[in-house]
Amino acid sequence: MLVDRLRAAVVGTGLIGGSILLRLRERGIDVAGWDPDAATRAEGRARGVPYPDALADAVRDRDVVFLCGPLSSLPETLLTVSRCAGPDCVVTDVGSTKGGIAGYAVAHGLTDRFVPGHPMAGTERAGLTAAAPALFDGAAWVLCPTAAGIDRFRTLAALLIDVFGARVVPLEPDAHDAAAALASHLPHLLAGALAATVADTDLREAVLGLAAGSFRDGTRVVGTPAARTVDMLLNNRAQVLAQLDRVTNLLDRYAAALRDGDAAALAGLQQRARGLRLALLDRELPAATPRAFPLGMAGEDELAYLLALGAAGGYLTGCEVTPATVTYAAHLPAAPA
Repeated sequence: MLVDRLRAAVVGTGLIGGSILLRLRERGIDVAGWDPDAATRAEGRARGVPYPDALADAVRDRDVVFLCGPLSSLPETLLTVSRCAGPDCVVTDVGSTKGGIAGYAVAHGLTDRFVPGHPMAGTERAGLTAAAPALFDGAAWVLCPTAAGIDRFRTLAALLIDVFGARVVPLEPDAHDAAAALASHLPHLLAGALAATVADTDLREAVLGLAAGSFRDGTRVVGTPAARTVDMLLNNRAQVLAQLDRVTNLLDRYAAALRDGDAAALAGLQQRARGLRLALLDRELPAATPRAFPLGMAGEDELAYLLALGAAGGYLTGCEVTPATVTYAAHLPAAPA
């Protein structure tokens, strides 16, 4: 699929979908938008983007369709788009949980054309007016490849790298949901707990008067619309609860050390946490290593390689397909000291 001949559609054009749409348009790609909200469709048309009133008209004859609506709407939208778009159309989503939609695709025989996805990017703002075409530059963008849809994965990986400047992270759906619970979903819950605690205390105004970087940064994601956060937490409920138990146990250790006046235990906990924070800030992966696979094979080796790469914290910055081979540019972190 040549980018300059690509015809794309974006279904659901809030912050994420709108940013995808604007980036595609910025790169000169033929893109149409659709949103269930008439005012958003009008805003898109005012920006010079085709926004048909009917979803079927937006996705018909498109090469790739991004599904960007609320998590709860994705299964039905996937089924509708798959019926309206051509059989060669690649469909992906941007939902923050992957197990549910991946299972739905399996149950409805759509794994040969649907590749679950999740760009790890965003802000606390919402809507098309908050969209930014540069939102995904350098961002991790999860894709969940399957044996049946490996060719669609290659198409999407190349598009996300070349057009959006993203780092493609191949992961199994369950592995994504477990990692996302800690990397994204639990921070929303903990930030909400901190902000709600302050909101309920008599010291509310005093805290707001003293609040500096630590409180602002620690509660930033609470600015996300509540409905979106609730949708995310409920759709990954089992993983969020499992990881919340781990955090609760650790907080109990902090509380016990405080009650006992155990400075050494507190320092140990904080030092381990600080080490993780520094590892995040200093994280630079080695230069890309190429890995090629022949086309026309079953693809098991290629799929196993991709999933192992993502599970190990690696990512792709290149995907080149020729008539005979697919070559990935892969970055894999060094083993921790």
